[in-house]
Amino acid sequence: MPSTEAPISITVKTAAGSLVTVRAESADELDQVVALSLASVSSAVHELEAAVRSGNAAVPPNPQLASIATSFGATEVAPFVPEAYAHVTDGQRLCPHGTMTRIHGLTGKFGPYKGHFCPAKQGDMTKCTTQYIKQNQAEWNSFQADQTKA
Repeated sequence: MPSTEAPISITVKTAAGSLVTVRAESADELDQVVALSLASVSSAVHELEAAVRSGNAAVPPNPQLASIATSFGATEVAPFVPEAYAHVTDGQRLCPHGTMTRIHGLTGKFGPYKGHFCPAKQGDMTKCTTQYIKQNQAEWNSFQADQTKA
């Protein structure tokens, strides 16, 4: 049975864990899709992630993104966000495994680091990717660590 998906597929994972996939039939089409949709997809993802962080379920539709999606025969699918994970409080982040641990390390590979770490056990194949905070992000200065590692 032949596949109904396009032969070229690129998936990007945002810092907050959202996945964005772009599909195309050829390299030329991929260039066009990326050029047309990059800003719109980025804007939509930022709006969605901000809404999830603030607990606001009402995200205004992005008409530009909708028209691009429609032109490629996309079907709109509502994102699944379990109610227990729909909000973040006190600077904490949640993942499917529970509340992420905020860790401040003093000596990492690239110097001091701060990040949100999945509570799943080391070696668990479903363990979420660490969400690091960069020094140029506003959250770096207000980050309140649960643990500090030397």
